[in-house]
Amino acid sequence: MDKRTIAVIGAGYWGKNLVRNFHDLGALHTVCDADAERLRQLSEQYSVPTTGEYQSVLDNPDIEGVVIALPAVLHYRFAKEALDAGKNVYVEKPLTVDIAEAEEVVSLADKKGKVLMVGHLLQYHPAFRRLKEMVHAGMLGRIYYIYSNRLSLGKIRQEENILWSFAPHDISMILSLCREEPDEVYATGGKYLQDQIADVTTTHMNFPSGVKSHIFVSWLHPFKEQKLVVVGKEKMAVFSDTEEWENKLLIYSHSIEWENGIPVPRKADPEKIVIEQEEPLRNECCHFIECMDKNVKPITDGEEGIQVLRVLQRAQESIERNR
Repeated sequence: MDKRTIAVIGAGYWGKNLVRNFHDLGALHTVCDADAERLRQLSEQYSVPTTGEYQSVLDNPDIEGVVIALPAVLHYRFAKEALDAGKNVYVEKPLTVDIAEAEEVVSLADKKGKVLMVGHLLQYHPAFRRLKEMVHAGMLGRIYYIYSNRLSLGKIRQEENILWSFAPHDISMILSLCREEPDEVYATGGKYLQDQIADVTTTHMNFPSGVKSHIFVSWLHPFKEQKLVVVGKEKMAVFSDTEEWENKLLIYSHSIEWENGIPVPRKADPEKIVIEQEEPLRNECCHFIECMDKNVKPITDGEEGIQVLRVLQRAQESIERNR
């Protein structure tokens, strides 16, 4: 992209990272935020126009893409207004907080012929991309079980619970590995800090192919862990994003041998998968630009966003039934 055509809406905790990346890619046109002091600092840092008025972004014909990094409850309104104004849209996860609203946004993007992309960041992580290639190529054999842990102490939110804040990433990864939606979802959660907001949840998914999985997320945990484990018939894989780069993706060629009718595990040393080091968010931002330039659907398009949202809502309903 040889011109600045993208506006980032929301430049806070996560939005500032999007601002940095689109600026470094030469694509940042404008930053829009309600915080005047934040805008002043970003204007000095990046020498780009800033505004506190979203409508001015929508009215600007030079802005072709809008990147929305706002609380989830605002995603529907801001994405819909951007699409109505003829903009391409990249909205952070989740797409919306309601399936009907998400379907409306996807339908509008199709009607307008515009790109709609959801920020499921880990789909653009080089280690996960390689893991997905290996799974789909059958290198791990038939997949038995997948689990994911996303744990830390904070960032504790007040507008959404831990399920909606952390789990979309893991749901997106697991759905893309399985290439199907679960036929059963059930979840449990615990509320400790705030009456109506779960701090810890465990979500179980059973798939038509026989794959089973669970996702454990918490912002009330003594240490940080971001780990995805895939157990296959032939091999096992561990994608651990908190490890050093050379240890982010490990393959274990463990085997089970039967001796006198007894299963005996044979352990093998892990194989480190060599992966070129790249920033996942930069890859994601590049992908949005490429999709705008070529007018093609992103890897994490609106339909994928709806699939993730369906699982989230089923998990939320399960938590509410079982509380």
